[in-house]
Amino acid sequence: MPADSIYLASTSPRRQELLRQIGVRFALLLPDSHEDAEALEAVRNGESPTAYVQRVTLAKARAARERLLRRSLPPAPVLAADTTVALGGRILGKPVDDDDASRMLGLLSGRTHRVLTAVAVVRGARIEMLTNVSRVSFARMRARDIARYVASGEPRGKAGAYAIQGAIARHVRRIEGSHSGIMGLPLYETARLLRDDGLEEAVEP
Repeated sequence: MPADSIYLASTSPRRQELLRQIGVRFALLLPDSHEDAEALEAVRNGESPTAYVQRVTLAKARAARERLLRRSLPPAPVLAADTTVALGGRILGKPVDDDDASRMLGLLSGRTHRVLTAVAVVRGARIEMLTNVSRVSFARMRARDIARYVASGEPRGKAGAYAIQGAIARHVRRIEGSHSGIMGLPLYETARLLRDDGLEEAVEP
């Protein structure tokens, strides 16, 4: 493992793309077959969106640290993240099917919602975490617009049933905050964590 590299504990191709964008070198540290990664993302009763995204990110970070030790891999910082969409206090996670995606998009249509992404860096016993909160305003979408978008397959596996970098962009009236955070990895916070952890060399100028 090169000294200026990190481990990425995420299967998200968007997070990989964003790390490459700022010149961070990484190796994937993905869950073993016996790990139930989806169970970490289950919402607890009464949990706020902020508490949820931070808890899940810390759980992912700790699981990745255990994975690193279990595999006897060379030591290096580990990055983990989680993203959720919140409409008021309601958490909109990944849709279970196309009908669920249509329901979520119907709720978001014509309204402003929050996108919360927490990112954590693990080095040894220490975990540092930052949370980005952005706001996205959608224009009102017709039922056929939603149906067409859902039929594209893009909402599958996406918090809130959409990908800001995809076809849904035609319905986005306004963004306040971090575009990369809405995609799933806030680059300002990520670079700050890596620099604070003494990894300036992992982030190209």
